[in-house]
Amino acid sequence: MTAVGAGREAFWAGIKKKKSGIGFISRFNTEHYNARCAGEITDFVASDYFPPHKLKRLDRYSQFALVIAKQAMDDAGIAYSPETPTFDIGCSFGTALGGITTAESQHERFVAEGRKAIPPALALQVFGGSAHSNIAIHYGLRGYGTTNSNSCASGTVAVGEAYRVIRDGLAEKMIAGAAEAPLSPLTYGAFDVIKSMAVEHEDASNAVRPFDVSRTGFVMAERGASVMLETQDDALARGANILCEGGGYALNYDAYHMTSSLPGGASAIKAMEDSIKEAGIEPKDIDYINAHASSTMMNDDSERDAIVEVFGEKTPPISGTKAYYGHPLGASGAIEAAICALSIKEGYIAPTLNCHKTDVPEGFDIVALEERQKDMTYVLSNSFGFGGINSTLVFKKYDG
Repeated sequence: MTAVGAGREAFWAGIKKKKSGIGFISRFNTEHYNARCAGEITDFVASDYFPPHKLKRLDRYSQFALVIAKQAMDDAGIAYSPETPTFDIGCSFGTALGGITTAESQHERFVAEGRKAIPPALALQVFGGSAHSNIAIHYGLRGYGTTNSNSCASGTVAVGEAYRVIRDGLAEKMIAGAAEAPLSPLTYGAFDVIKSMAVEHEDASNAVRPFDVSRTGFVMAERGASVMLETQDDALARGANILCEGGGYALNYDAYHMTSSLPGGASAIKAMEDSIKEAGIEPKDIDYINAHASSTMMNDDSERDAIVEVFGEKTPPISGTKAYYGHPLGASGAIEAAICALSIKEGYIAPTLNCHKTDVPEGFDIVALEERQKDMTYVLSNSFGFGGINSTLVFKKYDG
C-alpha cells in the first residue's frame, strides 16, 4: 500500500517505471516547518474497504494493516474466514508509532471540548498491537501473534521473527508486515525540529537522494506492506507461487545513542555477518544489497562504512529504494523485503533514484539511476532504526 502502487502488480510496475511517490505535503500547513515533503497516499479511500461501523474503530494505521494483510493472503492463495477461525495462520507485525496520529487529532478535540469528546474506541485505536489484533479478528486467525515497535527496523524484525516462528515449528503460515500512518502536524514536527528530514522547496520528487553528496535527510511517508511466509512442504502442497526462501535474520543494538550511529559500526557489521552466517553462506555469496539508505548524511555514511567492512573494497551491487516511496519509519523494512523477494524472482535490481554524485569508495557498487538485470541467489536487506537498532535479512532464490 504505497503511492507508487497498491498491490503487488501495481507496486512492482511503479518500481520498474522508476516512479516517485514523493510530493509536497497537502494534509496540513507546513509554512513554519523546515521540511515540506512527504510520501502521502492520496488515493486511499477507506470506505471502499470497510463499512461505516467498522471504520469508526479503525485508525488509519490499522486500515492499512488490514488491507495489506488481505492482499498478501489473497496473492498467496491462502484461504481464511472469520466464520471458521484457524490456528494455522499467525501474524507478525511491526510499527514505529502505531495509532499516534489518531491520538494527536483526538487530543485536539479533548482540549477544545473536554472529556465528552473522547471517542469510546480511542483506547483500542492507538496501541501498536491494534493492527495484528484487528487482522486476527477480521480474518479469523488464531495462530501465533505479535507486534514489535523497533523504530525504523520494525518491518524487518516482523519478517525475521515470522521466519523464526516457522523455522522453530510454532506455525506453518505467517503474515509478516508493517504499516505506518505518521503524517500529522505534531508527529511530523517532532522529526522536523531535530533536522532529520529533507529540506526541499522546489522538486519534491528529488528530495530523497540516497548516497548522493547533496542529500539533506529522509522524507516521512505513510505506507504498508505484508508478505506471506510458510513451510516449504505446505507451499508445495498448495501449489503456491513461491517468490523466494528465507535465509537468515539478525537483530541487535548499538547500546550507544538514540539518534547517532555507533562509531565504527560494530553492531551494524555484526547484524550483517550474523544473518549471512545463519544463511550458511559467506559475504562473497551475496548478489545484491538493498540498503537502509535513509538519505541522511550520518546514516548513509555509517552504512557505507559497515558494508565495506563486511564485504571488502569490492561490494555486491547496492541500491537504496526509499527514493521511490519515502521513509515510512517502521514499515520500510517490510516494503524492502517485498522488493528483495521480487528482485530475486525476476533478476531485477531497482536503481537508486536521484543518486547523481557520490563520495563512496571506488569498489562500492551503487546501482544508480538505471536498473540492472542480474541472476541472484542471495540478497541482503538492511534496516537501522532510532535507538541504535540494527536488523538484517537474507533471502534465497527458490530453485524448486
